[in-house]
Amino acid sequence: MEQVIPGSQIRAESRQDTYTLEAWQQAGKWFSYDGHAIFSRMAGKGSPLVLLHGFPTASWDWSRLWPMLASGHQLLAVDMLGFGFSDKPRNYVYSIEDQADLIQGWIEGLGLDSVHLFAHDYGSSVAQELLARDQEGSLPFAINSVCLLNGGLFPEVHSPLFIQKVLKSPLGGLISRGLTRGSFERNFRRLFGDRNPPAQQDLEDFWHLLTYNNGRGILHELIQFMEERRCHRNRWVGALQNAQQPMRLISGAADPVSGAATVRRYRELIRNPDVISLRNIGHYPHFESPWDVFSAYRDFRTGLES
Repeated sequence: MEQVIPGSQIRAESRQDTYTLEAWQQAGKWFSYDGHAIFSRMAGKGSPLVLLHGFPTASWDWSRLWPMLASGHQLLAVDMLGFGFSDKPRNYVYSIEDQADLIQGWIEGLGLDSVHLFAHDYGSSVAQELLARDQEGSLPFAINSVCLLNGGLFPEVHSPLFIQKVLKSPLGGLISRGLTRGSFERNFRRLFGDRNPPAQQDLEDFWHLLTYNNGRGILHELIQFMEERRCHRNRWVGALQNAQQPMRLISGAADPVSGAATVRRYRELIRNPDVISLRNIGHYPHFESPWDVFSAYRDFRTGLES
């Protein structure tokens, strides 16, 4: 099944309807993972819904969707290690598997028996690893459903930006430390669709999250997840193919990195694919068009309960 939401249905959200970055941070709490401080946000009531963010941003990506989802779900979000307001240790071996350990331990520590997953980009790879563990019977909790936003689910059709390729190269350390705000903004804008591009304040906030606690110094280490996707391709794609849980892919069709090509591959490889395409929306659909993403997610969950 595939539905396409045309641009005429896209509704821009004003900043007054969202959480400011300062308010987002003030409402958070920190917990310890392997001796490092991890920023978290929790709100709402209902079935637990874990929100997994992308690279190189943080849980604040979900801020525009947060008040809509909080009315019917117990929301759980973290800035994964190396991102946002969490610690960003140097000389640390960052990996998707380690981030999955972080998320798994956090959920287990909260005493939850089951969760739903809603994941974007980098977080989608973490969700794939958690699904693989679920299929192996090694998770202490159940995954009831999975909803995915734009991400490199299939490395063979992933098209990273040039700057991402350079960051992953042997020159990555120099590029990471020397990244300027202007270069970041030019490249980051390319990820968004034409209809709802980020405002200047949005770009300032994303830059603050990236550079917080010397975050530029580790970008080249974090981005090695692209190589992990290649190395673990069979495990993580197999996790999607073998999933028994209901799954939906919500895709910003204008995403130059993981948009239309990812949807085509998803439809080729996943049984009975459930796909919602958002025209004129790029790599951050939950930030660009939160109402449409919320509607697509609400319909997905309503369908599970009917």
